[in-house]
Amino acid sequence: MKKITFKLGLFPKVVIAIALGALLGLLGTIIPEDVVWLNEGFVALIRVLKTFNLLFAQLLKFSVPLLVLGLVTPAVANLGKGAGKMLLFVIAVSYISTVGGALFSYTCATEFFPHILSVGELSPEQLSEKEFLPFFELKIPPVCDMMTAIVLSFVIGLGCIFIKAEAVKGWFEQFGEIVKWFIESAIIPLLPIYIFTMICEMSAKGVIDIVLGTGAKVIGTGVVLSILYLVVQYIIAGIIARKNPFRLLYNILPAYLTGFSICSSAAVIPVTTKCALKSGVREDVANFVIPICSNTHMCGSTIKLVTTTVAVAYMFGVDIPFALFVNFALMQAIAAVSSPGVMGGVLMASVGLLGSILGFDESMTALLMAIYLALDGYGPACNVSGDGAIAVVIDKLFKNKSVK
Repeated sequence: MKKITFKLGLFPKVVIAIALGALLGLLGTIIPEDVVWLNEGFVALIRVLKTFNLLFAQLLKFSVPLLVLGLVTPAVANLGKGAGKMLLFVIAVSYISTVGGALFSYTCATEFFPHILSVGELSPEQLSEKEFLPFFELKIPPVCDMMTAIVLSFVIGLGCIFIKAEAVKGWFEQFGEIVKWFIESAIIPLLPIYIFTMICEMSAKGVIDIVLGTGAKVIGTGVVLSILYLVVQYIIAGIIARKNPFRLLYNILPAYLTGFSICSSAAVIPVTTKCALKSGVREDVANFVIPICSNTHMCGSTIKLVTTTVAVAYMFGVDIPFALFVNFALMQAIAAVSSPGVMGGVLMASVGLLGSILGFDESMTALLMAIYLALDGYGPACNVSGDGAIAVVIDKLFKNKSVK
């Protein structure tokens, strides 16, 4: 008889981590003050968790530039192959759509959240009322900052194209595999523990009700915004292709539901391709556009990230000016290219930019990760559904050309 194994995915692990962290932190708040040894033991436990939290945050910062260097560089280098103008057009549309998703969600979130959230409800002043210090701190400086990693990736990638540096491209492809192995073997498995430590500390400080209540509001807002953005995408695609946008939306529904359930853009490529064919896209165009978009078009994950980012900044009383956010959106859409094939890849690729551009600290980043990962499916679902809209547009604009 074969042994049946059961493996929890990242989403249920995050949910369990949030629940256990909240419960453990709440237990500390009900310990009688006169039981000194029990209070001291609880504080010591929280300090141990805080020590792990800070160490993991340093490891996370160290790994993100490596992720960009290892995955964006070969992605740029591989642009030298393909179908010429059609390839460049697909990449350009994917980038514009991803940036558009960021601007759309930022505009909607900044207008809507003041009506349902309280500014500064998790301000540093409030959180410092009950502070838990780590036993020790260890600094792990990254090899380079995020901006350097992005620029260097493009310089090396373009250099590989123009001087045909196949050996260098091969080296970075192997380096990328090493980085993916490290992320999937160390960072991703430890993420639920990292979130557990953050939630536990928040609960011990007496603000867990704010965190959980806000999380539910942010997730609901993100789902609605991602669906609205899909409607906008398909209205534009319908106008360009002269097709009924709502019929196109109906045709892409299987891809949306599949992406929502398995939380992966790349894994839904066959389903998205079939949906595109049902919408009248030529087979050669669908087989060309959909796989490329699965690696370059991250509008849904970006909407989820930006919605959560605006909410967390609002809760901590941090203002994000529009000009500063545009800088973040332009860089984040590039960094997102490194996310395919890595669980939670868009989030991982964006962590460095949250700190370097928007000024997020460890507490803000940890809370953002908890909310982002609490319901992962709607981001990839929007990604793959948007791929279908791009395929419809490309099929119309290149109707007299075939993919060679």
